Amino acid sequence: MINPEKSFSVHDYVEILLRQIWYIIIPLAIILAGASLYAMMSPKEYRTTTLILVTPQKVPESFVRPTVTSKIEDRLQSINQEIMSQTRLEQVVSEFKLYPEEVKSKSKEEIVGLMRKNIKVELKGKEGYFNISYTGKDPGTVMRVTNKLASLFIEENLKFREQQAQGTSDFLSIELNATKAKLEEQEKEIIHFKRQFSGELPEQQVANTQVLQQLQLLYQRIGESLRSAQDRKLMIQKQISDTELLLASTPSTKDGLAFSLNPFKDPQLVQLEQLKSQLADLQTKYTEKHPDILVIKKKITELEAKIEKDKLGKKIEEPITVSELPAPKAKEKTEKKEKESGLKLTPQYKQLESQLLSTDLEIERLKADEEKVKAQINVYRQRIENTPLREQALNLISRDYQNTKQNYEILLRKSQDAQQAENLERRQKGEQFKVIDPAMVPTKPFRPDIPKIILFGFLLGMGSGLGLAFLREQVDSSFRDPGDLEAAMGFKVITSIPKVEKKAA
Repeated sequence: MINPEKSFSVHDYVEILLRQIWYIIIPLAIILAGASLYAMMSPKEYRTTTLILVTPQKVPESFVRPTVTSKIEDRLQSINQEIMSQTRLEQVVSEFKLYPEEVKSKSKEEIVGLMRKNIKVELKGKEGYFNISYTGKDPGTVMRVTNKLASLFIEENLKFREQQAQGTSDFLSIELNATKAKLEEQEKEIIHFKRQFSGELPEQQVANTQVLQQLQLLYQRIGESLRSAQDRKLMIQKQISDTELLLASTPSTKDGLAFSLNPFKDPQLVQLEQLKSQLADLQTKYTEKHPDILVIKKKITELEAKIEKDKLGKKIEEPITVSELPAPKAKEKTEKKEKESGLKLTPQYKQLESQLLSTDLEIERLKADEEKVKAQINVYRQRIENTPLREQALNLISRDYQNTKQNYEILLRKSQDAQQAENLERRQKGEQFKVIDPAMVPTKPFRPDIPKIILFGFLLGMGSGLGLAFLREQVDSSFRDPGDLEAAMGFKVITSIPKVEKKAA
């Protein structure tokens, strides 16, 4: 181009196009022919696709909770890695005899890598379905391989869910058995502790306190009964002593005693002694405020008052036999022995001795009971004192037991849920992959795409021709108009003669 500053009009562009038309047509024709030849000569590859829907669980999750809680994206990626493994793909290649030409020249790893490139899995996100497509040279084989891959995905999903459900159930069963064994061991420990410290446990503190109070009251009553028995013993001993003094002051005869324990004793005195004896017996059993004791005391008071009144009214005669001459000492000793033997043979003396003996036995029994009750009081006091220590130790054991029991109950519920989920997966009632649109035999090749190749060849040829025409126009040094001449020669053109074309007559 001689004049680069020249402005072009549409007429100029048309003129240039007509002038360089062959530089445009020839590259376009060559490239378009080459693209068409490539599209016709390149090997045909076919692709088919199957649509798989992710169906939800058939049983509501509010009734049976699934153990597989991972997202479909993560699970599909895991299943995809399993299906795309070399072992699985080698089985598919061997089953359908794929890549017969490549098998002769390539290794198994290269064949598997080639098949991985021809398999495509597309997840549609939250839509709940995904596509599996396969590309190959034979339409029928492509269809069968695609359906095979879909069945592998479905089987692997069922296997994956069942294995995870079974693994979860087995794991929970093991944990449950271990927790159960630990719980039973802690239960044995608690039972052994309660047996070892029976009576000192916190729940027995109230009962121990009540028993201690009862024992203290019983100890008090026994003490009162013991003192009453001791007083009664002293009274009986005094009666025996008074009887012996009375005997000492009474003269004896050759045939024996003049009288024995005053046979003319006032019946009121005998009744008084009987009432006092009854009062002593009742005091061993009851308190001083008991109605029977109060009645007998009233009778004793009335009888004593009556005896005193009778003494003031009349004088009691006492027969006394006095010997004129003092007896010898040997005779006195003999009389004394006779008096004592005679005294012991009287019913009243025997009764006093019997009362004294029973009172001694009663005192011994009360002392033994007092010691037993005292020992029991010490035992229950020790139990009450040890209760806080046992409570602290039992709380430590019980806390661990409660934690283990709570953990066992949680594991038991989870284990039952896991078993239900496992049964759900075995019966195929859980989430599944379902083929909605199975793979069909493709009717046209996927590669090469002839329209795209021809369009690409046309665009490439047109671009090449225009580029060649532009380059040809730039290097052309011909004068096309007066402006080119003025730019090249530096002279002003006065006039120009247009090209005279010969027209037909």
